[in-house]
Amino acid sequence: MPLWTAPAASSLDRRSLLRLGLSGFALAAGGIRPASGQQARYLRIATGSAAGTYFPVGETMARLLSHPPGLPPCDPGAACGVPGLIATSETSEGSVANVQAVAGGAVETALAQADVISWAQTGSGLFADKPAMANLRVIANLYAESMHLVVRRDAKIASVKDLKGKRVSLDRPGSGSRVDALLILAAHGIKQSALKVFELGPSQASDALAGGEIDAFFFLGGAPAATVLDIAGGDQIDLVPIAGEVRDKLLSQARYFTATVIPAGTYPGIGETPTLSVGAQWICAAERNEELIYDITRSLFDPVNRPVLEASHPKAAEISLANATRGIAVALHPGAIRFYREMGITLPPNAI
Repeated sequence: MPLWTAPAASSLDRRSLLRLGLSGFALAAGGIRPASGQQARYLRIATGSAAGTYFPVGETMARLLSHPPGLPPCDPGAACGVPGLIATSETSEGSVANVQAVAGGAVETALAQADVISWAQTGSGLFADKPAMANLRVIANLYAESMHLVVRRDAKIASVKDLKGKRVSLDRPGSGSRVDALLILAAHGIKQSALKVFELGPSQASDALAGGEIDAFFFLGGAPAATVLDIAGGDQIDLVPIAGEVRDKLLSQARYFTATVIPAGTYPGIGETPTLSVGAQWICAAERNEELIYDITRSLFDPVNRPVLEASHPKAAEISLANATRGIAVALHPGAIRFYREMGITLPPNAI
């Protein structure tokens, strides 16, 4: 039985081949055919919307991991992928769709929020009415997605408690942002009934705030986020801190939360803002081949790849061994565990 099933032609099209620079390959009726007799292996990375952060980060990862059959051996000290591997990134509906696709075997790997991964793996939160996806495993934590509580400055909202009686978007039903927003409100003793609740996606919420239709919205994403940058500047908006004893309480209750700071100047005119974050993590199913998961983990964190990560996208630049096991709430894949142990990294008990 092969380690990986070749993706359908629709998921590995001519543009994907050109992006990966697969010289020496020809399109065939069911996909591609190596120029040499070497067997190709395939790896898909499900990401998110093409307009979001997951997709460009996934594209960078796919380029770094790929080293198709027929290419010459890697030069010492040069960025290089896994021999015989063809990796591609695919757009998707995001974290919820991605955990389902990975658990069901529809895709080999994906990017997803740490909280969504935890809920799916334990059958809680968004997945409380569904069977637990117990086979989900983490390969690596990649970067932080920060909770933004964006407010109109003329709404006079300086703290979470000031949201009472205000027009607040909690994001769409079924979104990870919404569940985390409700956890933050509950930790502050605020019920939904105390707010004028709106259920808007990030782009809609940003437009509504700029148009004076709402006073605040919650949004979980990598900073700087385009949906906030679009309305920043001109003293129109501010970010509300999530800090102090309430943040400490949330950190103790949920392993996927970490404390973070959105640095001053990330958004024009807005100072340093303490908040909570969850990791954007790379996941696979427990049954995926240990040797290949080891190989792709080692390749991603190979020091020769640092310049590529740093030059590609601000969030890809955060991918590092120092962050690789941070904020993990479910077990790591055995292939990843083997690599981290070889690197001398102490693993959290819940990750083994």
